[in-house]
Amino acid sequence: MSDQQDLAMIEAEGLTKYYGRFAAIENVSFTVNRGEVVAFLGPNGAGKSTTMKLLTGYLSASQGTARIAGHDMSADRLEGSKRLGYLPENGPLYPDMTPRGLLSFFAEARGYSPAEARERIDKVVQLCALGSVIGKPIGKLSRGYRQRVGMAQVLLHEPDVLILDEPTAGLDPNQIHDVRETIRKLGESKTVLLSTHILQEVDAMADRVLFINEGRMVFDGTVEAFAGGDAGLDKRFRELTGAGV
Repeated sequence: MSDQQDLAMIEAEGLTKYYGRFAAIENVSFTVNRGEVVAFLGPNGAGKSTTMKLLTGYLSASQGTARIAGHDMSADRLEGSKRLGYLPENGPLYPDMTPRGLLSFFAEARGYSPAEARERIDKVVQLCALGSVIGKPIGKLSRGYRQRVGMAQVLLHEPDVLILDEPTAGLDPNQIHDVRETIRKLGESKTVLLSTHILQEVDAMADRVLFINEGRMVFDGTVEAFAGGDAGLDKRFRELTGAGV
């Protein structure tokens, strides 16, 4: 594998976040290289969302360093953010705007010329299959389409790194299938860290698994190693969280 392919695009180095005396996460370290799709697993409350907010610069770490494409997100967040697309769980959208209006607003905010804006909007509308709802108010769309609008907004500036927090939460099976297909397609050219507690997402999309429990990393390896041969994903999840022991 070349140096270009091995380039670290997401780095967590000893990340720790305290709220008073409570450690939401403690000494979390991992690296995601260019072109990897990595599932970030763990039970609810394990520290997945906190870790992602530290990686994206939305929260400041009590200790440790987060880097996106080599940029320290505490000291150089603006440059790091140019390389990053972040989709939080239940990401905020403007319900009275249409998808086209929202994307035009963000394109203007990023300083694109009208020609650049049209080109980029057309590209993400096609990628996220928004053509049939492009002129409808976002507040009238299904949750699945709202998720696609959020994804389109995240992709508008063509980031190299995507951090997605529970992107299929609350969706029906057809919507989940569509989101998975989109993420698989994106994984061909981008680095993706995908937070989930849904084990089917691992087989469907990921090359590798990171597992966090009670704020600490407890596994980092391939999907096959995580499944443990015949043990299966569900049994392994229970073992790593102490359930069923």
